[in-house]
Amino acid sequence: MRAAIRPAARGFSLLELLVALSIMAMSLGLLYQASTGALRGVGDLDQEERANVLAQSIIEARDAVPAAGWNESGSSAGMAWRVSSAPYETDVSRSTPAVARLHEVRVLVAWDSRRGQRQIELHTLLPQQRPQPGERQ
Repeated sequence: MRAAIRPAARGFSLLELLVALSIMAMSLGLLYQASTGALRGVGDLDQEERANVLAQSIIEARDAVPAAGWNESGSSAGMAWRVSSAPYETDVSRSTPAVARLHEVRVLVAWDSRRGQRQIELHTLLPQQRPQPGERQ
């Protein structure tokens, strides 16, 4: 009698398994890097949005600027801010004293991030406060 010949074993060789595992490990590593990079970007955008909201709230805290100007600084939530103003000359304000003078207001907000010192600056125009009765202009 003849011995039955066994068919060739089916499956993967050890080398094929090692190659497949190394490809899978590299793919997972790249996916991990991409997802953490996206999370870092979201964190940076969150910080920038917080700085914008802080600058806008500082501007909205006043509806007019004193005649002497507005120079102030401080810090809030780990962000340093500085406000400065200067008269903003227009042809109308020079020729018509009854028109409220304008001041250009600049708000600078700075903070530390993973990429170093970051800052934003907002500019707006606000009217000058009218003098109180009996006060000199």
